Amino acid sequence: MRLNEALIVCAAFFLCFAPAFGSTTTDQESDQQIADFSLSGYGEKGKKSWDIAGKSADIFTDEVKLKDVDGNLYGKEEDVNLTAKTGNFNKKNGLVHLEKDVVITTSKGAKLTTNSMDWDRNKQLVATEDKVNIAKDNINISGTGARGEPSLKKVALNKDVKVDINQADASLAKTGDLAVKEKITVTCDGSLTVDYEKNIATFNKNVKVEKSDSVIYSDTMVLYFSSGKDSPKVKEDNTAGLMGNNKIDKIVARGNVRIVRGENTSYSDEAVYSALEKKIILSGKPKLVFYSTKDLTDASFGN
Repeated sequence: MRLNEALIVCAAFFLCFAPAFGSTTTDQESDQQIADFSLSGYGEKGKKSWDIAGKSADIFTDEVKLKDVDGNLYGKEEDVNLTAKTGNFNKKNGLVHLEKDVVITTSKGAKLTTNSMDWDRNKQLVATEDKVNIAKDNINISGTGARGEPSLKKVALNKDVKVDINQADASLAKTGDLAVKEKITVTCDGSLTVDYEKNIATFNKNVKVEKSDSVIYSDTMVLYFSSGKDSPKVKEDNTAGLMGNNKIDKIVARGNVRIVRGENTSYSDEAVYSALEKKIILSGKPKLVFYSTKDLTDASFGN
């Protein structure tokens, strides 16, 4: 049974038995108001695939207005919870619009917060034009406008993007001192696309990366990262449980690349930074303006 069909059945049921379920008297604004409203959907072999509930629901001809919305999607590998103060369910197309204190939380630890959200259950898609904050492990992402999967495995932010990455120093794990971290901040005018399954983040338009020892500017940038618990170094030190952080493996900057390290500045068409080798390779008419060679010992030059 589709969501809108189930809703009609549910509404008809409550219309017949309203007194028994504490429904309020029908007012002029809605056809019926129901307390403790809930709906569920089931997939193959009778397994629940989704549910949505509210403390109250105003039933209109084309939509249902919910208060204190709590919805869930049940996947094979991950579950997703969506909550909001208010929500509208469209009977015709099955879309849900959430507003006020919207929170998406996944069973794998990702959390998105925003002021409004459109949820298309059939297409497995969420979207908003408002400011968004996404937190997962040691990575915090903020921006304006977003579109992606409810599981947040793939998500795109439209503009005004800022990403903060706090990387624990694995060399300190043996001492148990993981408070000291290297903070990396990436900003861009937008857009940003993040694929957590492939561990890739792609930044566009006026990209800036700030590290403790340098600043990188470029037109576009691709950031490759991996989970700290999968790192050979972490496994060797048996610190996977302590770390649990995403770590940057490589940064590829393209277009009008400028790298500032102290008083030294380099220019190129492309720059590739390897975290493992701690080396930057410049290619495409590289040019350096420097005052000392102290900070250039780990730089390599391409064509």
